[in-house]
Amino acid sequence: PTVRKSLTVATRAKALNGNYKNGLEIRMRPRVTTREHDAATGTASRGRLLGARGFTILELMIVITIILGLLSVAIPNYQTSILRSKEAVLRDHLFTLRSLIDQYTLDKQKAPESLGDLVSEGYLRDIPVDPITRSSSTWTTEFEDGSILSPDQTAPGIADVHSGSSLRSLEGTSYSTW
Repeated sequence: PTVRKSLTVATRAKALNGNYKNGLEIRMRPRVTTREHDAATGTASRGRLLGARGFTILELMIVITIILGLLSVAIPNYQTSILRSKEAVLRDHLFTLRSLIDQYTLDKQKAPESLGDLVSEGYLRDIPVDPITRSSSTWTTEFEDGSILSPDQTAPGIADVHSGSSLRSLEGTSYSTW
């Protein structure tokens, strides 16, 4: 093995014995358990290692403050994304209901008298749940005022459907006007 020339004979011997690494002395402290310390001092404690410490209250407070700061930014963004997804589902349900009302009217030569007619005739399995009110019974329907969709149509009925919610959307319009 090659040893640096600047090391003295004593340090070369130590380096060969493994106490030195790259010219720096490595000192290993043996781990002393509290039981060994307790035996030496005559006191009783739990079986932790001496020198092992937990977090201070200041460190915990700093971490909690950082987490709360991140949550104060993340929670409003999360709630907004949930509301956007509910609005997207509402738009989809309204589109589906309106297209099925038109299809029913053209097929049966009369508009449905209720949304239940779409279910009983097999156009829908169930009336969809309004994602804003979380109910399938809050849909509001507009009836035709004598205008008909097709020349073959014999009776007026439901012309349009809206959400039964009185809340406002992210755009600022009422859900009941969609």
